[in-house]
Amino acid sequence: MAEEILLIAGVAIAVLMIFRIYVRGAQCKSKAKLHGKTVIVTGSNTGIGRATAADLARRGARVILACRNLTRGQTAVAIVQRESGSKNVVFMELDLASLKSVRSFAETFLKTERRLDILINNAGVYMQGTTDDGLGLMFGVNHLGHFLLTNLLLDRLKECVPSRIVTVSSYLHNYGNLDFDTLRTHKEFGVGDSPASVFWIYSNSKLCNVLFTHELAKRLQGTNVTCYSLHPGAINSDLTRNLTKMSRRLLKPIAALFFKDVEAGAQTTLYCAVQEGIESLSGRYFSNCDVQKVKPKAQDDAVAKKLWEVSETLCGLS
Repeated sequence: MAEEILLIAGVAIAVLMIFRIYVRGAQCKSKAKLHGKTVIVTGSNTGIGRATAADLARRGARVILACRNLTRGQTAVAIVQRESGSKNVVFMELDLASLKSVRSFAETFLKTERRLDILINNAGVYMQGTTDDGLGLMFGVNHLGHFLLTNLLLDRLKECVPSRIVTVSSYLHNYGNLDFDTLRTHKEFGVGDSPASVFWIYSNSKLCNVLFTHELAKRLQGTNVTCYSLHPGAINSDLTRNLTKMSRRLLKPIAALFFKDVEAGAQTTLYCAVQEGIESLSGRYFSNCDVQKVKPKAQDDAVAKKLWEVSETLCGLS
């Protein structure tokens, strides 16, 4: 009996280990070095953003941690420097919920940094709220702040070609649907505070990421600046920090067993940032370090163009 129990336990452990290997997903195998290159990673004080920053610093890049909170940002700098063995890591304040802050960040960066080779739009929120500009928080942070940031830094990226723009989206973009009448009325692609409403609004913001990248690639043709959107995987990270305490407790054991850790979650971001030979796939959506097909709504030229034009207006770029 005891032997049977040990056998069953052994099989269970083996299955779990195999499952964990599968859950970790593909790894970025590029050995590319980035000495002399400068990278911005938004939302890099924690989670996959910090793991991404550490890997890029390890490759020799100068890494700008673009974060909202000064204390957390400075703590992240120390961690990334320690993990990467590089001192060429700095903090710059960026609050994507404030278009004024985005403009200030871009102005400071362009005055103090000569290069920008890779821009990683990583930051994201999963909670209802309002930005400083009166917009829905998830639309404002997950899409519009990054839209403005990218546009303000495009000329510098063009000066440093070949360069890349990487935007972290989500598989949940598949559940998104952009209603521009709702955006015009409520300053957000959705209304409501229920868990279901928050889910749909977040999904809509992630669809914005994919459509933004789709349209951006068209506008960058011939510049040698390429762009990619991606699904990092289900990540055991701080994105759920704004869920209720009960929800976090329920999710914790599930996340520990079935979700990727942040290092595994950073792999597709790194792949899009440094992998050689993917330039022809500019504008495409990636998951597990490979290009993926998307639904028609995620590559709708008319919707992508309208989102771009509406975003320009909201940012004061048009």
